[in-house]
Formats: sequence, C-alpha cells, structure tokens
Amino acid sequence: MSASSAVADRRLQQIELARRAVLFEGRGAPDALAGLGERDWIERSWRRCLAWGMRPEQPVAFDLVPAQAARRALDASHGLLQAARPTLQRLARAIAHSRYFAILTDAQGVVIGVDGPIDRSDRRAHLITRIGVDLSERAVGTTAIGAALTELHPVWLHRGEHFFLDTSVYSCAGAPVFGPDGHCAGMLDLTGIEAPERPELKHLAAQSARAIENALALAVPHALLLRLAWPGCDFSEDTDGLLCLDAEGGVVSANRAAREMLALPPGALPHCSELFALTWTLLYDVARHEAPLEVPLWSGLRLQVLAMAQAAARASGPVLLPRPAAVRDVRLPLKDLEVELIRRAVREARGNVAAAARALGVSRATVYRKLGRKAR
Repeated sequence: MSASSAVADRRLQQIELARRAVLFEGRGAPDALAGLGERDWIERSWRRCLAWGMRPEQPVAFDLVPAQAARRALDASHGLLQAARPTLQRLARAIAHSRYFAILTDAQGVVIGVDGPIDRSDRRAHLITRIGVDLSERAVGTTAIGAALTELHPVWLHRGEHFFLDTSVYSCAGAPVFGPDGHCAGMLDLTGIEAPERPELKHLAAQSARAIENALALAVPHALLLRLAWPGCDFSEDTDGLLCLDAEGGVVSANRAAREMLALPPGALPHCSELFALTWTLLYDVARHEAPLEVPLWSGLRLQVLAMAQAAARASGPVLLPRPAAVRDVRLPLKDLEVELIRRAVREARGNVAAAARALGVSRATVYRKLGRKAR
C-alpha cells in the first residue's frame, strides 16, 4: 500500500470513529474529531440533524422545490448569477480534470447554477445539479452547502463527514458569498463523487467566492469606486477592499474586505464622511489623478485608497490594476483634523456641545474656542 493510500485509509477510519461516537452511541467525539483538524462544526451539524429526527440510514430524496418557488429563487438570484458567471467559467477550467464540478446556491441552499465536468449519466451527479433542487441542511443533512450557509466560513467535507449514508459518496468544498450589503447571498460548492480528497479546493472555493462578491459590489450603480489596502501593501485582486459611493458620498456597496477594514456591520451603508477623517469631496477630486492616497480613518488608523470614477473603474475592470510607484499621503494639518473631530462629535451629539465635550474629554469652552464660536 502506498503512503498516500495509507493516509487516505486512516482519514476514513477517523471519520468512521467520529460517526460512531456521535451518531450511533450518543457520545461527544472530541478525540475522534481532533485527528481531523478544527472541525467541531461537523459535530454541531450532525447534532442538529439528529435533533430534527433524521437518521443516517434514511434515504435522501434530493427533492426539487415547487416550480413557483424555484422561479422566485432564480428571479431573486439574477444578480448573483450574473456576477458569478465569469467565475464559474474560470472554475470549470481549473477543475476540468479533477472529477469535481461547481454548484451555486442561493442563501437557502437551492441550486441556481452549475458548471464544470458533470457526468449526467451518473444519477448521483444528476440529482444534485438540477436547478431548483434543495440542498439545504434541513433537506439533505450535513454537507458543505449547509455548513457554509450556517457557519458562514469556507469548509471542506469528505465522504463520511456527511450526515446521511446516501451522501457519503461526495467530497465537497464550500464558501459563502456575501452581497454588497454584507449579508449572505448564497454559496459556492465544489463537489466530487467517489473522488480523491482535495482539501485544497477549500482555498479555490473561498477565492472564487471573493471574486463573485467583488463582482456583486461593482454591479451596484455608483459614481466612485474606492479600492482599499493597508499602508505598505500592494493592491491585489485577492485582498482589496472595494467601496462604492454615489455622487453625494453615500456608500452604496462594499465587499467583505472593505467591511472588515472599516468595521462595517452587515447592512451598514454610511456616508463616507463617517469613515474617512478628511473632507469627503477630496476623494472625488483625487480620482482624476488615478494615484493612491494614504488617508486617515476616524479610528486613528490609515488606509491606502485608490479612487476611480465610474467610467474609469469600468474601463480598467475589477482586477487589472497598475502597480503604483508611490502613494500620496493625504494628511490634514493637525489643527484642521482636530476641528474635524470636534465637529463630528458635535454632530453625533446632535448639537449638544456639553455632551460632545464629555465624549471628547475636554471642556465646553475648549469646544467653543476650537470651533470659533462664542460660549452660551
């Protein structure tokens, strides 16, 4: 037996030990799962399935949702499908000879798109790649699809790590896809049938999900695109934050990287003046120069920002960026930055100077003096 075969056999044995402990003996499986890495989410999923009355030996129907519900899912996911199409086509090339294929679902786990080398003569492949089939955890138990939509992070699932015996022929990687508002819009899955284990596909799924998220963010009509990177870091397709603004400085979309850089919670679409500690119209002025800036945030941190007007952003595409020779540092004079901070505090206190002064840790007289106003 080859070394790789021995490793594969040992992996399946560890999975079987974990299954027996959790699914058939009602015990926890920390020791068995420990050999499989940080995979406690699998046990959580198994236990949810058990709580719903599922049993591993039950047959899985792979039901289609009603036709009307399928149409609603497709209509609601039109933007996601449009954004994902180029990525799915690239994925099909990457996995062409791997015995894996790609599945795109909505946020409920209903299949809305597929691509890659799907063997339609194999019933096991055909059943799960039909548009409108429900692959949610409630419908088919533990899978990469259900796990990614529940845990909201990329996952890898191999053979018996699936809940049902019927689904133990599959190996799959999954990654959630977040929309421009920061909420989960769906997920991307890469599945193989009785295929060799390929945990590296988790990275491919996650990277592809990021590409779809970027396309979703850029598809929202906007006047200005801000590409964000930390100082000293190159602008990169994989790591750039994307922040799209309307003509008045309002945030209309943001990819996941931008939300993480700016600490924006899901659903938050603030005005850019609440994020950047500078006169916000400056961002529109510097877009003409197409050169990166280093700008301050209200948190005291700084970011590199490459501002691109809508027409320029569309012409250059979402990932084709020149390597900037130098980054311009936009620094407000200390006095002006101090005044901006005080004005912001007064605005947030709805004009209550005493409350703003308390928040800043200064006296009311200082606030009035800095703003050039007479104390009342």
